Amino acid sequence: MNYFTHEKHYNTLNNYFRHKYHSKIIKIALNGNFSCPNRDGVFSSEGCIFCSELGSGDFAGNPEKSLEVQFENIKRKMHKKWPEGKYIAYFQANTNTYGPIEKLKRLFNQALTLDKNIVGLNIGTRADCLSPKVIDLLKELNQKTDLTIELGLQSMHNETLKIINRGHDRQSFTDAVKKLRAQGIDVVVHIINGLPGETKEMMLDTIHYLNTLDIQGLKIHMLYILKNTPLQGYYQAHPFHVLSLDEYVHITIQQLKHLREDIIIHRITGDPPRDLLIEPKWTLKKFVVSNEIDKAMRKNNDYQGDAYHE
Repeated sequence: MNYFTHEKHYNTLNNYFRHKYHSKIIKIALNGNFSCPNRDGVFSSEGCIFCSELGSGDFAGNPEKSLEVQFENIKRKMHKKWPEGKYIAYFQANTNTYGPIEKLKRLFNQALTLDKNIVGLNIGTRADCLSPKVIDLLKELNQKTDLTIELGLQSMHNETLKIINRGHDRQSFTDAVKKLRAQGIDVVVHIINGLPGETKEMMLDTIHYLNTLDIQGLKIHMLYILKNTPLQGYYQAHPFHVLSLDEYVHITIQQLKHLREDIIIHRITGDPPRDLLIEPKWTLKKFVVSNEIDKAMRKNNDYQGDAYHE
């Protein structure tokens, strides 16, 4: 089923939520103070080259505060705009299945009790941090609430994964999706456009690969170079082409056209922290990016799935 509109020619998360819950759904990003095996010496000591010190949780809650305080601080702001909204608790920063199983149980179950209007739980993690014990826990949670696991892929190309120091290969990701789907757990995948050395064709290859997997959602990000990250040093030592806004819009539309139409689009561009951003500056204008994509798709009568072939 698709949830296209006149304005949006692809399956937006907002339309999907409206249809499913008949309400505005607000995702509240929580910080469980987790680490990442790709930056604490287990797999690597540097982590993915694009990650800031906050581990992709630049807009998550303060880990020094309790989950209750984090939740209430964000809810207070959101409630003014959407007083009738419902909530999804989202563990965003770092790798949220990397830790003692008792900690995972305590935090995830606690999150479900933070508010009577919480309808689901989203957990961001890595393909190589899904042990049998973790899968069993996620299976239990999936029976209590609407659970979604967000997995970073970034690219289907193993050579790119090595360049960005991802710490696992494509096969590990494929296996992780299969393990989660075997338990009926929804999967949302993160990809990044504009990674070093990748062509438009390579970025489309990632979409073709995802079409072969049983995934329910997709987040499309633009690569941005942040201060104090390994990517900053890599960019200075090995200058690579950074996509322009026009290039990003064109590539993303082509990706949407080739993507299965049942996959829900959770994000259409990145959201960099202003004070850390080096390049590209246009990524600060998130709504301009999404508006340009929408305008071009309407003008050319393009829809998600138009070019998809099994």
